[in-house]
Amino acid sequence: MELTVNGSTHRVDVEPDTPLLWVLRDTLGMTGTKYGCGVAQCGACTVLIDGQATRSCVTTVDSVAGLAITTIEAIDQDPEGRKVVEAWVANQVPQCGYCQSGQVMAATALLKQTPQPTEDDIAGAMVNLCRCGTYNAISAAVRQAAQA
Repeated sequence: MELTVNGSTHRVDVEPDTPLLWVLRDTLGMTGTKYGCGVAQCGACTVLIDGQATRSCVTTVDSVAGLAITTIEAIDQDPEGRKVVEAWVANQVPQCGYCQSGQVMAATALLKQTPQPTEDDIAGAMVNLCRCGTYNAISAAVRQAAQA
């Protein structure tokens, strides 16, 4: 099966129903995407599939063959992603950092779809869990990235 990840084509020999998360981490060695819950609730595993925030722990690899997969490893190559990363750094969002790759991916997807999000848009899109409770800093960073 061929996957397009971060602009490069990768041939992987895995079962079609293998979760994309494990292919990214174990087969391709892209460990920036994290395992959190395994049931698409926490968002630590969020990647972009054709620009849409997607939970890779429940997305089978066969369902994304032929689609553009973007992981945290290449998010700064995307203009919106670069703005988000810069805002994350400026606002010192991460504490432990475990959820942050998924948070950055969700914020990037939001700004790609809604360049000038309202507070309700931000609240609706930024639903990934953060055990450190950096939600205020996350919202501030999304607002800053939208203004950049």
